[in-house]
Amino acid sequence: MQARYRPLIPYLILAGSLIFVAVFAPFLTPHDPYIQDLENALTPPNSNNLLGTDRYGRDVLSRVIMGAQTTLCASLLLLLTISVVGSLIGAICGLKGGKTDIFLMRLSDVFLAFPQMVFAIAAAGILGGGLFNAAAALAIIGWSKYARISRSLVLTIREMPYINAAKMAGTSSAGILFHHVLPNIAGPVLVTAALDIGTIIMELAGLSFLGLGAQPPTAEWGAMMNNGRSMLQTSSWVILAPGTAIFITVAIFNLLGDKLRDVLDVRSERN
Repeated sequence: MQARYRPLIPYLILAGSLIFVAVFAPFLTPHDPYIQDLENALTPPNSNNLLGTDRYGRDVLSRVIMGAQTTLCASLLLLLTISVVGSLIGAICGLKGGKTDIFLMRLSDVFLAFPQMVFAIAAAGILGGGLFNAAAALAIIGWSKYARISRSLVLTIREMPYINAAKMAGTSSAGILFHHVLPNIAGPVLVTAALDIGTIIMELAGLSFLGLGAQPPTAEWGAMMNNGRSMLQTSSWVILAPGTAIFITVAIFNLLGDKLRDVLDVRSERN
């Protein structure tokens, strides 16, 4: 492994650990996160319930672990969707130009003019509650940034000699797109996606906190904070546990994105 990639290793390990917990959450929970025990409601942290229980007697630690699966999987799937769709749209617009380019870029300008969270709240309110609808609301506006980024990159490289050589060799537009254009814009798009993970996690959790995302009894960090907000002074562990999980997860992915940007930034390497 090249020396410049070594600073990424600790952050990749931390991010991989979070993803591991999310994938295998059902096997890692010490208790069933959905079984209610009203006699054990709002029990402070103890040896049996390390993070205490919520108002329904459910183990908070188990729900935080299960919430990792709900929150992280939904966020990563949403990020994959908007980055792939947005990048394809931007790359096609940059290569082809014309009326399609004008229409789609004006549409992306309209979406970029709105604050993303405000638009998502309005869209999620229209679509109705539910994690899928919350993700759809964020996807409606989220693709536009990636379309803009990929289009600007394609406009820079479409006149490069290797693109002209591919055209002269009779390579189809699809071949040029998938074999020459997308591989060369993957780096900046990947860095943008890595930096976006934390934002998407907070936005999905925010919609759930407002009641527009995951619905009870689904274990999701934002919904858990919404459920415990009235007990901050009396049973603070109910809201502090998912809040801390969000903070740690967002911090890890943001640090990973920063390091990935440094590694892939050719200018910083030259300096």
